[in-house]
Amino acid sequence: MIPASSTNWNGLQAGDPVWIDNEKRPYRVRCRNERYIICTKPYNPKRTVMYFVVDLEKGVRGPDNLVFCMGYETQEQCDFMLDMFASGRAEVSRRRCEKLEGAEML
Repeated sequence: MIPASSTNWNGLQAGDPVWIDNEKRPYRVRCRNERYIICTKPYNPKRTVMYFVVDLEKGVRGPDNLVFCMGYETQEQCDFMLDMFASGRAEVSRRRCEKLEGAEML
């Protein structure tokens, strides 16, 4: 298991696993651009997914800042949200984000 603190975030591609400390299953990179990475993993009890977004420029990861989450269940939804982040209509929540300690930043 590779902890998130030692992940080379810049080297991740779609489909790569991302291990978060103290979690049994990895997240998967769904989509990315030069600044943002969207990662999800199944959450079977609710038939949905858990997700986080990495902002490489700010060096943080966390959920989006939207009041009503647009969804990250399908590839189309993830691609749409990546466009929302790239255009500045969404960002990583400032209140619920975590620093990417030890990760290589842009």
